Amino acid sequence: MIAALAGTVRHKEPNSLVIDVSGVGYKVLVPTEVALDATLSQPILLWTHLAVRETSLDLFGFLEKEKLSIFELLITISGIGPKTALGILNVASPATLRQAVASSDTSYLTRVSGIGKKNAEKIVLELKDKLKVSKDDVTVDTRGEGDALEALISLGYSERDSRDALKKVSKDVVGASDRVKYALKVLSQNA
Repeated sequence: MIAALAGTVRHKEPNSLVIDVSGVGYKVLVPTEVALDATLSQPILLWTHLAVRETSLDLFGFLEKEKLSIFELLITISGIGPKTALGILNVASPATLRQAVASSDTSYLTRVSGIGKKNAEKIVLELKDKLKVSKDDVTVDTRGEGDALEALISLGYSERDSRDALKKVSKDVVGASDRVKYALKVLSQNA
């Protein structure tokens, strides 16, 4: 198994990178945020998971070991494949996912493409004891976060820009309307 790759970014697409490791290019499927932040011809280290199927070998990579661990927990759930697990990590930080599971908030998980109510309930049920919730995670309001995200998208901001702005809002700011106000300030500074 390939546990990690350290090399140079040779090519990037919205959901993948080609990493040159001693002259061999490995295509690695990554969260969109990683692909967008990667710089061509720059070194990178990715923690990886090799998904072996009858017809393909897919390599999934993450900058943080924690995201890889959560990815590997997600794919142990029946009905959740590697690409769906990657989709979940595209929209939810590990802290947000832990809080959604701890509070049995399936509404946040159903916002992920390909996750219906039944799969969201299955994720919550199967990960309830496996994910450890820290004090910092308890402050995350997944319903308010989801409502704030929807509000920003309805105002015409992209999902990526909206998520990035919400990540920059202090955890002390609670409630969807207050989080939207602060996120709008962040977005106006970036414009």
